[in-house]
Amino acid sequence: MKKTVCLIGRPNVGKSTIFNRLIKENKSIIMDDPGVTRDRIYGDVTYDEKTFLLIDTGGIDLGVGDFNKDIKAQAEIAVEESDVIVFVVDGREDLTSNDLYIRDMLMKTNKKVIVALNKLDNYAMQQDRIYYYYELGFEYVIPISASHNLGFDDLLDEVTKDFNNNEEVIDDTLKFCVIGRPNVGKSSLVNAILGEERSIVSDVAGTTRDSLDTKFKYNGEEYTVIDTAGMRKKGRIYENIEKYSLLRSLKAIDRSDVCVLVIDASTGIIEHDKHIASYAIEAGKGLVLVVNKWDVIEDKDKAIREWKELLKAEFQFMTWAKVVFLSALTKKRLHTLMPEIISAYENNRREVKTSLLNNVIIDAAKLHEAPGYKGKKLKIYFTSQTGTCPPKFTFRCNNKGLVHFSYERYLENTIRNNFDFTGTPIILQFKNRGSKDEDDE
Repeated sequence: MKKTVCLIGRPNVGKSTIFNRLIKENKSIIMDDPGVTRDRIYGDVTYDEKTFLLIDTGGIDLGVGDFNKDIKAQAEIAVEESDVIVFVVDGREDLTSNDLYIRDMLMKTNKKVIVALNKLDNYAMQQDRIYYYYELGFEYVIPISASHNLGFDDLLDEVTKDFNNNEEVIDDTLKFCVIGRPNVGKSSLVNAILGEERSIVSDVAGTTRDSLDTKFKYNGEEYTVIDTAGMRKKGRIYENIEKYSLLRSLKAIDRSDVCVLVIDASTGIIEHDKHIASYAIEAGKGLVLVVNKWDVIEDKDKAIREWKELLKAEFQFMTWAKVVFLSALTKKRLHTLMPEIISAYENNRREVKTSLLNNVIIDAAKLHEAPGYKGKKLKIYFTSQTGTCPPKFTFRCNNKGLVHFSYERYLENTIRNNFDFTGTPIILQFKNRGSKDEDDE
């Protein structure tokens, strides 16, 4: 499982600049994608063949105001979820009350804290200020300049020093995680699957940051369910901030084969459901939608029709997902879930013969020609599957710039209509014939 690192500090110390430098993308924290709007405070960082999840947090300010309280609460959540904490300070300025508050908060954790002394652009300035900041009481103080891209190798060396991406024992069992916003019935569903009432997340010190993997048998085969629920922390901040469940979900998604997204039938679909689903899709995982609490629905036949239309409208970006209607409480229709999880898993790994794939694409191109542009037409010469988990298809063509999004959607639908890829995202990429792109397999 990837390690998690968070950036924390008061406002205007350069956390977002550091974040953008490390993920190697110069983008704003809020990003609009078709069909999905979500906070972009997470990013993957790869350094020295080690990959970790980086979390950017808002600046902690002790000033009065609900907004400041929410930012502080989210930062505290990120700290709890992280393996390493990078405490960012403005190296040009003396310590403030906000800095000292953060220091005291981090001292209570038993985690590695690295002080990133930002905005120090020359060696003399670094030497002058570094000893002052050792007074914070942390072992690691590293001068950097985010704006000038200085000191990042030293910072990353220390961040990843104890990381080992190969530390986990290989487990070939199908692993699926149960994700969703708070109070949709995730714990109840896990208990129903396991056939017993149990605490999914241990309260023993040292275990609270990791979801519990539970093995069970189904039709004689062993499976692993990863619960992201049961995180019943004391304190109002954990009850009111849904970002907590998203943090938890990201870790579970990363090490799962299939994601089971639970939706509450009694409350309907909200934006946060889409947020969580989008991360599962970006990770290339199989996906099953569970509409839970089906026992409270009276006219079930009518409700299923209405819900299918609602899901189609709200989740336009994942109409291929498996959908199961059930009640975790009464276990009604519970038997329909595991077959769909297994199907999504198999389809996520499905491979199509090249000859068969090309015959399908050639016929599709004859049936529906690509639209022309400035007197030129797209020609597809050869198609091959170049990956699984998720399935990836590469089209060799005369000019990839001629691929209109509507025609790409047509080709995706063609593949899905001819081969069973329900329950999994698929990736289509287009390359000019004879080119050697960087992402060539």
